[in-house]
Amino acid sequence: MLSAAARFALAVARALLRGGFALRDGHLPPAAHDIPEAFTSVGVAPAADPAHDARQLDHLARLGVRRVRLDFTYGDADGPPARLLGKLASAGYRVSLHLLQPFEEARRMPDAMAAERWRSFLADTLERFGELADHIEVTSTVNRKRWAGYTLEGLLAAWGIAHEEVRRRGLVLAGPSITDFEPVYNVGLLALLRERGQLPDLHTDNLFAERALRPERWDHKILGERLAPLIRFNLVKKARLLARIGAQAGVPRLVSPAAFWTLPRIERRLPDSEQKQADYLTRYFVLCAASGALEHAGWGPLACHREGLVDDGPQPYPKLERITHYASVSGPEYRPRPAFDALAAFNRFIPGTRYEGRLSRNADIEVHAFSAPGRCLHVVWTPNARCAALPDLYAANDLAGAQIFDRDGTALSGRPVTVSRLATLAVTEKPLYLLWTGDLRPAVSACAAPLPGVSVNAHGPGHLYYHRAGDWHGMVRAADGAAADALITALHPEAIGAPQREATLRHARNAIWTVADPCHSGGRLVVKQPVKHHLHKKLLDRLKPSKARRSWNGACELERRGLGTAAPVAWFEQRSGDDLTRNWYVCAHVGGQLSIGTLFSAYARGESTHAGIAAGQAYAALAAFLLHMHGRGIFFRDLSGGNILVCPQADGGLAFQLIDTARIRLYPRGVPLRQRMADLARACHKLHPPGREAFMALYLDELGQRFTARRRMAFALYDLKAALKRRLRKTAFYKALKR
Repeated sequence: MLSAAARFALAVARALLRGGFALRDGHLPPAAHDIPEAFTSVGVAPAADPAHDARQLDHLARLGVRRVRLDFTYGDADGPPARLLGKLASAGYRVSLHLLQPFEEARRMPDAMAAERWRSFLADTLERFGELADHIEVTSTVNRKRWAGYTLEGLLAAWGIAHEEVRRRGLVLAGPSITDFEPVYNVGLLALLRERGQLPDLHTDNLFAERALRPERWDHKILGERLAPLIRFNLVKKARLLARIGAQAGVPRLVSPAAFWTLPRIERRLPDSEQKQADYLTRYFVLCAASGALEHAGWGPLACHREGLVDDGPQPYPKLERITHYASVSGPEYRPRPAFDALAAFNRFIPGTRYEGRLSRNADIEVHAFSAPGRCLHVVWTPNARCAALPDLYAANDLAGAQIFDRDGTALSGRPVTVSRLATLAVTEKPLYLLWTGDLRPAVSACAAPLPGVSVNAHGPGHLYYHRAGDWHGMVRAADGAAADALITALHPEAIGAPQREATLRHARNAIWTVADPCHSGGRLVVKQPVKHHLHKKLLDRLKPSKARRSWNGACELERRGLGTAAPVAWFEQRSGDDLTRNWYVCAHVGGQLSIGTLFSAYARGESTHAGIAAGQAYAALAAFLLHMHGRGIFFRDLSGGNILVCPQADGGLAFQLIDTARIRLYPRGVPLRQRMADLARACHKLHPPGREAFMALYLDELGQRFTARRRMAFALYDLKAALKRRLRKTAFYKALKR
């Protein structure tokens, strides 16, 4: 007789040989299926104080969920979980009662005494509370031994006991609660359970997708970044494949009980973690619904400081991951996060509709259509940092008839936010809902695509508006449509005029001047226009976006990554691109601040303190800032001291803002060390050797590196290059070239 492990492996091998892990075109969501009314669920947990139960029920009512998941373990039958279960059932919620062994008990299985305690717990719990549950879910994260505690033999023993006790009472059984997309476990475990006659009624898998950036992306963890686009395992394909695996085993109903994205995980890559979490949640649930594979999908904890829809305050993280056992909440304050509003909006719009299909042919624009009697709804978004113009997606008449709602369900159409004669609200990574009433079923243009070569920060203040008229186009960030019109009217290239002498800050390769801010009385904005191009630049720059657009992109990417910069306000360019000087970049005016160049020059002259800032303080603060910048994937490429502005803080610390952002290059994770050194050589150009040694030691120590002789030589070569350029600029030949 083969062991359980051997039979598990045999089932997996058989599936592999038969193509059981392949699903042709599985990445494309199938059209024409209904989304259940109770499609979403959320995990709940009690507090010791019964007064907290009312807060939980209030949040659930505001979310609009109809399902909840409650974890239940030894000792809970006479404790707060049982109290909360009774209140949830009385309020009409469909409860997934998740029964699990304590970790140490699971480790002991299939020990006879541990098995008997498990059976006794199940029998008592099911007798007392089984009728209150929509279904009984048993075991948890069984493919993570460090969380669940089970060996394969122990899991099968625990499952067999649970199957017997649940079936004896005629209840619905869900499991085996695999976590993440690891289909070998689904195939192997379901095969073993089928052999034993112990299949569940609901096949459960905590279906996480890429957990920090994009739920739509191909999963690079399966075969790596390069092959990911070839095998096309996205969230939709994962759900559809798991549903097929379950159906082939005899369990056609698939559920994802829990999935979530911790804020610290997001913050490793990007700031605005709560906003990113909310974007991710909407996109995730739309894709789960579009897959047609899931009976319902759940978020993890309702209230939790690290990953909840509601922040219940900081507390030590439990020994077991909350995906395994969500045991309690703390309070006393419960602060709904943006993700809370995002899920409430999803529940308002999507459950109970019919999915009509993905309407965009472009991989970088998501348009998913849902319908219900008398209405049609589209959910629209772009990948992170990209944007699109609504008129590029829809015909003018269709767009005029749409009601527009933001990710959190706030109506935008008919409000000042979208009333703009000169521009349209941009589509970004922050999803929009477009609603049409009646029988209208708008089509999406076959040519719809994101705006080429444009990056945006979707979570900055106000909204983004795209302008296109005649030979000009551009983008502005404004509080509402009226403000967008005012900015476009005042800053449009045909209206802005030439720089006035008294307002000019610089006039060399670029003209830089200030203008009045039309939206803030007494405020000033900075305008930058290229005016001269060397011959090689004229050739090379024709292959790039305009300098104005590159400046906008660089500033937006700095903002997205939590790095200070003069806030981008607008860019405009001539659409033909024939004249490389016909483009304008506009940003906030940052006045009266020191630059690192000024500080470093002062320290090089022998001053130990300048403008109240000691050299050591400046070195430490700048090193930390640049480590953060490079760690976030920003290779600045023009990091001269004059482009790093110093902003003293009220607490005595230093913050920094970067300007002249047109040359930024992005890396998906961190900047390679060689490119970091190129940035740092520019930044340290005006600093004397002892200062360089001190600064570079601070920077490189954090990377486990040293300021070697080879690296000092690279700095010296940059100094020589800069000196030669200064000398060349004084020659008649160079002056003739400039003319």
